[in-house]
Amino acid sequence: MAVRIVLAGGGTAGHTSPLIATANALASLAEVDITCVGTPKGLESRVIPEAGLRLEMIPPVPLPRRLTPELLAVPGRLVRAVREAGAILRAHSAQVAVGFGGYVSLPVYLAARRAGVPLVLHEGNAVPGLANRIAARFTPHVVTTFADTRLPHAVHLGLPVRAGIATLDRAARRDSARLGFGLPADGPVLLVSGGSQGARSLNLATADAAGRLLAAGISVLHVLGPANLTEQTVPRTDPTTGAAYVPVGYVDGMETAYAAADLMVGRAGAGTVMETAMTGLPTIFVPLPHGNGEQARNATFLVEAGAGLLVADADLDADRLVREATALLTDPDRLARMSADCRRLVPADASAALARLVLEVAERRH
Repeated sequence: MAVRIVLAGGGTAGHTSPLIATANALASLAEVDITCVGTPKGLESRVIPEAGLRLEMIPPVPLPRRLTPELLAVPGRLVRAVREAGAILRAHSAQVAVGFGGYVSLPVYLAARRAGVPLVLHEGNAVPGLANRIAARFTPHVVTTFADTRLPHAVHLGLPVRAGIATLDRAARRDSARLGFGLPADGPVLLVSGGSQGARSLNLATADAAGRLLAAGISVLHVLGPANLTEQTVPRTDPTTGAAYVPVGYVDGMETAYAAADLMVGRAGAGTVMETAMTGLPTIFVPLPHGNGEQARNATFLVEAGAGLLVADADLDADRLVREATALLTDPDRLARMSADCRRLVPADASAALARLVLEVAERRH
């Protein structure tokens, strides 16, 4: 008989990607009946059905960070969302609910508590979000991506990621990955990516630095974001060194980009930090300069171990990019040490570990 599981998470890839990875791991370990819960406004409305998973919707309940008139509407919205989440749990006879944070998760957490459905939390960031801070107080099953995340009952398992990333052999995939992007087979490659939509500061610094990097024999795979790829953004090759600048709007399957590269420059979202570390790709992290500082915190453990570098967004310009990238890419011994330290510091089997925990909790309830 299938184990009936409800997974909640949405808003950004930081919530939906580990949800999908966990769903895939659950399906590989047992016969399961999985229902996902999201909101119409989030990324989940597209990516979860594309992953072949059933998705039910509840209304979003955004929580204002400041005292505004919007705050007065929160209780009514939350009551409605909890009611609808409870109806989903009942309709699917949920044996366990699993939440990955974000606006959609809090109503599911509260509905599960009310219905007596066991709850498992996964916190993706070093600095936990509000929904998980609340729910961690009433469930003993709390899993974190980062070892130093402060939550009650926390157990460090790492970040669930797709099998294509968790099992990536960069060296074995290197030649085919470079061929696919039109990059030279030889010479160092710098990957620059600000996420699915790109990052303005990274894009500007890279555009200004590209000529000097190519002249130094460093090829650049630049993931700009679809909206930033224009007719003026074109591939080019340095006639002397043969190094290539390859701009792309989006990469469907970042493991291919990781395999092509020797070094990355990117933001420090939990997904980027953990995926690059898991695959042994040394990275220069440029944390998003907004929010509660969680991105800088995400990368701290790698930076302190010498397995990554951190540059403040305000300090990133073409000169700094050329200086840092050139220093690393001309020192293969240092890159090799950083790569080995990355893999040593990050668990690679978090998807399976979290899936096993979820199945154990469901079995105990059954």
